[in-house]
Amino acid sequence: MGAVSYGRLMVYVENTRGTLMPIVNFEELPDSARIWVYGADRDLNADEESKLLDAVDEFLGRWAAHGVPLHNARRWDDRRFLTIGVDKTKEGASGCSIDGLYRALKALEPSLGAHIVTSGLVYYRGSDGVIQSVTRDEFTDLAAKGAINGDTEVFDLSVTSLNEWRSRFKSRAADSWHASLMPEASAT
Repeated sequence: MGAVSYGRLMVYVENTRGTLMPIVNFEELPDSARIWVYGADRDLNADEESKLLDAVDEFLGRWAAHGVPLHNARRWDDRRFLTIGVDKTKEGASGCSIDGLYRALKALEPSLGAHIVTSGLVYYRGSDGVIQSVTRDEFTDLAAKGAINGDTEVFDLSVTSLNEWRSRFKSRAADSWHASLMPEASAT
């Protein structure tokens, strides 16, 4: 399989069938790109990051919808967040191709010792600067105790377009859906 570059040029990776699959620089995806954000339930160390990203790059190099290569990209942030994007102006991901991504990530979890495909977790940056993942109930309890407030940085994994990702993936709790879990933040 060919090497993946993250420079300004589009890179093609040869899959096992010899088909060239486009992987692009994340920053070059259009605002309309379809986005999926996955959050690890803990920080990954350098070896785990490498293992995850190598497997993701291999998957993305073969990713297709109904046999048509997907123009896609990925981004890894804060040792926690994997964002995958598809330029849907070229070809949109199908339900089956999205399921394949989910299964590939789920299959990596045991070897990483971390959950990547999580549901129901709320991500925020604690006052110590460390990103935390907690349940919604725990987030509400932390707000009630004053451990987090409307100025707490939160991460919104529900974004579905690159435009949304750029504008609200990271935000203040008071400016996000997270405020509904902490009524006092709505007033700030």
